Amino acid sequence: MTIAGLALLLLGNTAFGQQYKNPALSAEERAADLCSRLTLEEKAALMQNGSPAIPRLAIPQFEWWSEALHGVGLNGKATVFPATIGMAASFNDSLLYQVYCAASDEARAKNNEARRSGEIKRFQGLSFWTPNINIFRDPRWGRGQETYGEDPYLTTRMGLAVVRGLQGYTFDGVRKDSCLKLLACAKHFAVHSGPEWNRHSFNLENVSSRDLWETYLPAFKSLVQEGDVREVMCAYQRIDGEPCCGNTRYLQQILRDEWGFKGLVVSDCSAISDFHAKGRHGVSDSEHQSAAMAVRAGTDVECGRNYRSLPEAVVAGEITEEEIDRSVRRLLKARFEVGDFDDASAVPFKNIQMSVVNRKEHKELALQMARESIVLLQNKKDILPLRTDLDVAVMGPNAVDSMMLWGNYYGRPFHTVTVLDGIRHFVPNARYIPGCTYTDQAVGQQTGIPYDGTQQKEVKTAEDARTTGMDVASIVGRAGDADVVIFVGGISSKLEGEEMKVKLPGFRGGDRTDIELPEAQRRVIAALHEAGKKVVFVNCSGSAMAMVPETEHADAIVQAWYAGEQGGLAIAETLFGSNNPSGKLPLTFYKNLSQLPDYEDYDMSNRTYRYFRGEPLYPFGYGLSYTTFQYKKGKAVCQKDGSVRLSFQLRNTGKRAGTEIAQVYIRRTEDVNGPIKTLRDFQRVTLRPGETQTVSFVIQPDQFETFDEATHTMRVMSGKYTLMYGGSSAEYSLKKINIDLK
Repeated sequence: MTIAGLALLLLGNTAFGQQYKNPALSAEERAADLCSRLTLEEKAALMQNGSPAIPRLAIPQFEWWSEALHGVGLNGKATVFPATIGMAASFNDSLLYQVYCAASDEARAKNNEARRSGEIKRFQGLSFWTPNINIFRDPRWGRGQETYGEDPYLTTRMGLAVVRGLQGYTFDGVRKDSCLKLLACAKHFAVHSGPEWNRHSFNLENVSSRDLWETYLPAFKSLVQEGDVREVMCAYQRIDGEPCCGNTRYLQQILRDEWGFKGLVVSDCSAISDFHAKGRHGVSDSEHQSAAMAVRAGTDVECGRNYRSLPEAVVAGEITEEEIDRSVRRLLKARFEVGDFDDASAVPFKNIQMSVVNRKEHKELALQMARESIVLLQNKKDILPLRTDLDVAVMGPNAVDSMMLWGNYYGRPFHTVTVLDGIRHFVPNARYIPGCTYTDQAVGQQTGIPYDGTQQKEVKTAEDARTTGMDVASIVGRAGDADVVIFVGGISSKLEGEEMKVKLPGFRGGDRTDIELPEAQRRVIAALHEAGKKVVFVNCSGSAMAMVPETEHADAIVQAWYAGEQGGLAIAETLFGSNNPSGKLPLTFYKNLSQLPDYEDYDMSNRTYRYFRGEPLYPFGYGLSYTTFQYKKGKAVCQKDGSVRLSFQLRNTGKRAGTEIAQVYIRRTEDVNGPIKTLRDFQRVTLRPGETQTVSFVIQPDQFETFDEATHTMRVMSGKYTLMYGGSSAEYSLKKINIDLK
């Protein structure tokens, strides 16, 4: 031990005997010492998301609830990056890591500013409930926009980048500083993806072991074991009769015993109240009984107020103080690890200033991520990119809607570039014609964030909504002699999101009941086509849209998601050719609702590209470019360590430089009930016109693991496998190599 370290140790041992103040001790040691000094009432207070200061022990105020799904959210001005599902379409975990390094800088700066003001309010803390790594199994789920799509491997890769960027690790997972930058949180554990309207009472039963271990759990396991994520959030619903936040099997047996998770579990907001609230789970009779049940199962911090009754639960014999201490030590350890008790000389992150918020580099990151998120779905006769000397008319409800670009759980950008703004950057005289609203009925604006954190939108119900009285012929007539009409439509987070008050045709409580483009927009696009107009349809949504008529009525279709503060510029750059699109779909676009099973059925049969045997509108991994790529015959070599080395040549056969996302899939040939194919790696490859590059992958042994029904474990089965590689998950785009694993 150094002299300085010895001095600190002596100081910690002699200053009132308060070892928890000694930074030379480990976080575990400091947490144990501080826990021993707390009263039961103080412990209960620290276990709630709004944790008060305890002056007698110099414990500062702490707020566990902050948001950063795509930039710092709900906390004033910040850089607003594209919605999570859009960032997933980039298939660029390296860029995503940079995004979350920037977001964590802004988060620290805001926390430092709040500390100087003397009060840490909600959303100003150091604990960020991000990322959402649930599997987007059904396009009707309103919160799917918060996820990284339908594939477990893509979700894992992107989730790891988020955690490492937030917590201050290197991209490869090496911890850079003695303290953590922030506390990241993997949510919502474990099997969660709607419905929104009944999530407080929903009981999920009979999820197969195979679906559980191959689809719903892999990302959580990886973020725990590879990402060192410090928090896991338990979900609202019940699984087999037990609420997720009181579920011993998931929180203790799987999360801690099997995976070795050492961090803390936080509840979703009001999830503990759902244990006893009327009309919800009904598994307990009182606040203190619910609190005891959750803590015993392993939920350490509550977003809510039920844990204030823990002293009452101790008196009633429902829980012991020793069981409470276990959770208190965990949460205190996390606070010590993030430097909450130490000054700026020991915690360099406490020196980050507000000048980093939305600085030039962060704006450029938002723009680059928006560029890479855009997916070109259709381009008849190469109508795109457009020339800038054309007479351009712009229509549609999303052309001038700033809030649409922000998605949900957003920060407030300093400036937003709307799609119309972006188009006028290239064509200053582009005409704007409103055209129509999202639906045939009026859609209101956001009204605020209630206690439980859901972004409520005041959207009129079908019974009292005002009909717009749209005159399609007049709208088409106003396009005049325009050479091309850019129709910017789709939906917005006013219609899809978390537990919203929406009752319009096609929408329910934040979810969708239909996946078609709203009829009002469909009629306008069809009428423009019938009038002989060239139509470029820019679809903005956080979920997959069924667009069969639009494939006939539009000359080009661009999937733009909710593209963030720089989204309008990125979209325009793509339309006019200064950005060559490289995005790929992180989820399947179906032709219609009849291709999907019941929404509340969590069985993966016939869901997502891994199990869907029909013909989709657009497959997972699909996306066009302004150039073309050719995959040549490859070679696969099985290595002694059980890995497989795959290599092939990729050639740019077009006339423009472009980036292709080469994808590798695996199928176990003899597994008739298993996935049709499963993504196991991907790589972004940028090529000049005519350039050829050898692309190599090493598929690690654990990437061949499947669920063994006989042993109820994940393991590598010997036998025949098919390696597939190409530019999407579609069979027609994939080259195949058969291998034998011994």
